[in-house]
Amino acid sequence: MTTDWTIGYVIGGVILLAVVVLVAAILVLAKQIGDEAPKINARLEGAVRNTAPLAALSTTIEHATIIIAGLQRGRHKLGG
Repeated sequence: MTTDWTIGYVIGGVILLAVVVLVAAILVLAKQIGDEAPKINARLEGAVRNTAPLAALSTTIEHATIIIAGLQRGRHKLGG
């Protein structure tokens, strides 16, 4: 009967050790991700700043369309 308890304690200890190792590995990875998060956020904020002028692209296209239409009218009046 003592042997059964000893085997049970050994198996329980091995399982407990495995859980501790896995949790420690998860915590290390979480810390690494947390350390990288500010860098990622800074890069994303830079991307927002760099692409902000694209919001005015539709306005640019509208003005270019008006200019092209005017040029086509001028060409038509000149006989071209």
